[in-house]
Amino acid sequence: MSERQITTQIEDGILTITLNRPEKLNAFTRQMQQHMIEALDEADANDEVRAIIVTGAGRAFCAGADLSSGGDAFNADARSDRPSGLRPDGGGVLTLRMFDCRKPLIAAINGPAVGVGVTMTLAMDIRVAAENAKFGFVFARRGIVPEACSSYFLPRIAGISQALEWCYSGRVFPAEEALRGGLVRSLHTQEALLSEARRIAKDIGDNSAPVAVTLTRHMMWRMLGADHPMEAHKIDSRGIYNLGKGPDVKEGVEAFLEKRPAEFKAKVSGDMPEFFPWWEERTFS
Repeated sequence: MSERQITTQIEDGILTITLNRPEKLNAFTRQMQQHMIEALDEADANDEVRAIIVTGAGRAFCAGADLSSGGDAFNADARSDRPSGLRPDGGGVLTLRMFDCRKPLIAAINGPAVGVGVTMTLAMDIRVAAENAKFGFVFARRGIVPEACSSYFLPRIAGISQALEWCYSGRVFPAEEALRGGLVRSLHTQEALLSEARRIAKDIGDNSAPVAVTLTRHMMWRMLGADHPMEAHKIDSRGIYNLGKGPDVKEGVEAFLEKRPAEFKAKVSGDMPEFFPWWEERTFS
């Protein structure tokens, strides 16, 4: 079995995934991709996990794809360990798994996030960054196109004009520009970054019903591609009807009226409403 390229820790209902190749600035590999997907699978099945934080070990978040193989780093047909021909992009495999995740995802970007190091964060729900972090959609400067489904995510996050400027130029830009462009929520000192990410995650875990959070995550993301608000109305109505007759809503309302913390019992692992998931299966071809 390959050496694990991430570390994981669960504390206070928060799973922290740390990219762990600090000597390589956490450069992304297929092994790291697989290890991250395994961690997400485990988190979805574990009702103790209420939110997920992704960060990097050392001074970088992720410096992009590991280019140690040289000029053929992106040439799938040059690899001897698998058949030639069209293959799914590894970054996209990861972000699609993030898209399907049942737990909120928070990126704590502690340093440079370049290439797949930044595009992997686009499928996460909230991004906070260190003040000295740097970002770069550097693909055009490497003769290649953006990956990890970023042509879907980035324009929705930053707007089409800003997304194209960043990707056309391929330049590396500072955290302040990422904040102005809507790429990140807020900037923090290195010392305060992870604490802020944990504060956000803990607020979700302590106060919100897990099933409601999961449904909300998928409703919001999937409605970005809807062609009419009626699609949102249909899924909103199913959610209100199904959850409205369940114990979590009763508890949430009574806790509010009695001015006490709610104790939600429904679990993501076994108590999702019968209409979930409501979208069609999509496969790569």
